[in-house]
Amino acid sequence: MAHVSEEFIPLNIAVLTVSDTRNEETDTSGQYLAEALQATGHKLADRKIVPDDIYLMRAEVSRWIAQEDIHAVLVTGGTGFTARDSTPEALQPLFDKTVDGFGELFRKISFADIGSATVQSRALAGLANRTLICCMPGSTGACRTAWEKILLEQLDARHRPCNFIPHICPAQPVCATRG
Repeated sequence: MAHVSEEFIPLNIAVLTVSDTRNEETDTSGQYLAEALQATGHKLADRKIVPDDIYLMRAEVSRWIAQEDIHAVLVTGGTGFTARDSTPEALQPLFDKTVDGFGELFRKISFADIGSATVQSRALAGLANRTLICCMPGSTGACRTAWEKILLEQLDARHRPCNFIPHICPAQPVCATRG
């Protein structure tokens, strides 16, 4: 069974910024993600800013993963170690499966830019109700790294040998083994 497509499949992607201080004018990370995903042909399904509050984050993401037409949720902020950083604690319980490689690869790539400070990133991802949820640090640079080095390919049905499309779009064939 094929696991890639010959054509681009536009996804509906929601963007959530987790911050106690940012608003629409100062949310450069959320703005970057919204513009980047649309520039590649995906659709911005929704965009919100919520405070660093476990229950507000969980409520918004739960609402999105319950909608069949939202394929991915990109979350920026709340992945560090300050007292208010609680994105992993808020969203990991929603995951049906974790995507361990996302955080691992993000930290590996980030090492070239920020050195050992990358160990303080708790970037993570998972699948919930056939929706990919990716949690990134709040800096625009971190969002750019995650988008350009990981998500751009993994959210493209044409990327070989495998991508996330079959796992988040029910009409697409499931990835076959690489052989």
